[in-house]
Amino acid sequence: MTLANVVRRQKAAGNGPGGVPALVLVTDERRLPDPAAVLARLPAGAAVLFRHYGVAGREALARDLMRLARARRLVFLVAGADWRLAARVGAHGVHLPEAVARGLVEPGLRLWLRRGKRLTVACHDRPALARAARLGAEAALLSPVFPTASHPGAKALGALRFAQWAARSGVPVIALGGVTSVTAKALRGAAGLAAIGGLVR
Repeated sequence: MTLANVVRRQKAAGNGPGGVPALVLVTDERRLPDPAAVLARLPAGAAVLFRHYGVAGREALARDLMRLARARRLVFLVAGADWRLAARVGAHGVHLPEAVARGLVEPGLRLWLRRGKRLTVACHDRPALARAARLGAEAALLSPVFPTASHPGAKALGALRFAQWAARSGVPVIALGGVTSVTAKALRGAAGLAAIGGLVR
């Protein structure tokens, strides 16, 4: 079973998360060097968090993936504070790392977001969740929920703490970090599921 299957079952059971994407593909230049093949199989309404920070030709790759996302009716978000890149490629919004959200958000980014663009924020603790709500984020990606290869040795929240924090958050919370079709079954209160792999076959 894939995470896409898990999301379909949750929706069928009446557990759909409203307007927040229930499935988020997080790109990674090392673990997912060519994300186009995965994008081509994502269900409509899923989101793509474009995180290929250091690759040559990043803008060209973002444009190619944005075209594919548009054709597949996916939400395309550019990770990092580079809202200008997001604007140039026609992205639906941006995803701010926690360290960026902790600082002063650039006025240009605020103006761009007011044009109906979407904002998600990375969070690792409860103060970060509160900050995401104050910024008006449509969702927070809370991680790591479970042990993950992306952050070896990092302390995982676990399903219970995730559920407690999500329930008290002022923003919908998407689970990230070690989320698989198996671990997702233990989650409660997640507005969505995010991962680098295992979303689709």
